Amino acid sequence: MAFKADNQTINDLKIVGGLKGKDIFSLYNYTKTRGGAKVLKNMFLYPRSRKEEIVNRVNVIQFFKDNDIQFPVDNSVFDIIEMYLSNVDDRTRLTLHDNDLKRKFNHVIGSDTEYQQIHKGVVSTLIFLLDFKKFISELKLSEVTVEFSKDISSIKEVLDRSELSFLDGLSKVRKLSYANTVKYDQLFRFTIRETILKLLHQVYNIDVFIAIAEVASKHDFCFAEIDNSESNILEMKGVYHPLVPNAISNDITITEDNNMVFLTGANMAGKSTFMKTFSIAIYLAHCGFPLPAKSMRFSLQNGMFTTINLADNISLGFSHFYAEVNRVKRVAESVNENERLLVVFDELFRGTNVKDAYDATIAVMDAFANKRKCIFIISTHIIEAGEELKKMRDNIKFLYLPTVMNGKVPEYTYKVEEGITSDRHGMVIIRNEKILDILKK
Repeated sequence: MAFKADNQTINDLKIVGGLKGKDIFSLYNYTKTRGGAKVLKNMFLYPRSRKEEIVNRVNVIQFFKDNDIQFPVDNSVFDIIEMYLSNVDDRTRLTLHDNDLKRKFNHVIGSDTEYQQIHKGVVSTLIFLLDFKKFISELKLSEVTVEFSKDISSIKEVLDRSELSFLDGLSKVRKLSYANTVKYDQLFRFTIRETILKLLHQVYNIDVFIAIAEVASKHDFCFAEIDNSESNILEMKGVYHPLVPNAISNDITITEDNNMVFLTGANMAGKSTFMKTFSIAIYLAHCGFPLPAKSMRFSLQNGMFTTINLADNISLGFSHFYAEVNRVKRVAESVNENERLLVVFDELFRGTNVKDAYDATIAVMDAFANKRKCIFIISTHIIEAGEELKKMRDNIKFLYLPTVMNGKVPEYTYKVEEGITSDRHGMVIIRNEKILDILKK
């Protein structure tokens, strides 16, 4: 079962699609093959919400990490193999009858390029099959998960088929004779082509597992633990944003008794980064991937909606406020239809005047607070709304990111604390930048 996350959420968190090195996918993409990168990207786009699927993936990655397993095949052969296998034009089929004086003459003068391409594809396929068979035969099946053990057993069955029995007599691939090229080409392109494509897909999966295991080791990321109780809980220790240099870590625990977070803090105090950090950790946990934290325990969620970088829709004539209202409406419809959703709003109703934003923030948060099986994190500059909500609800956790004044210069700890901040330093920053002095001149 897929974990629901829409494009707004994926873009907010920079899961995929950012500039190279500027999205979460790039941080994890240690794959050696283009096919592996495609499989990894698909895993990022479709997190899971079933315990069995997540646990199986975690255990497989942990197996590759613990055993420090390296990628088994020369990665330069894969593009050659894919191009070779994509050519199924029967007119390119080799036959022994073509090995005539004309072909030999063309070979001498270097003009038999079509044959050379086929020969290169056959040799690359042989290298792949030999290396992959050796790798599979040396894996210790007793140490892998039950599901992955079944996958490995099915791969072994394919590699042990009679059509590939000749692999047992090969130790190294050298330049092939014309007759052997014809024989193997017939087998690979026209007899067991689909079988080889399936084996390629299997090695791409293994490429992903090895890559993610390398990420876990290199960055000392942890694997999240799924909570098996009926209650809804999220507990993170030392969680931080993986794309922020020298990121400050935080701890946070959310239960059904305080399933809504009211987050305040001055501009630049780190509210948006904290919300992204929390959301990214949840997202990665549902992918079954290691994540940037000391530890994490979580209840499975059915999906996530974030609204952090919501844009106006000028083409439809939508103002920022109307875009916000439409987003809140969509989220409201979703929480009515689904339990266990994570909802994040950064500066709710920033697109309207203070009075309307105050009234709307209280009304919407009060209504959302009824959905105790969902988790909400909502930031705002309207701290007065927090004081009113304290009187109305007992399931709201109030957190803030403090600002410490060093003389007239604000400094930020980026560590969440309990309570509601009264920090307002907008005018301090404006004065420090001497904007009014510039205008007076």
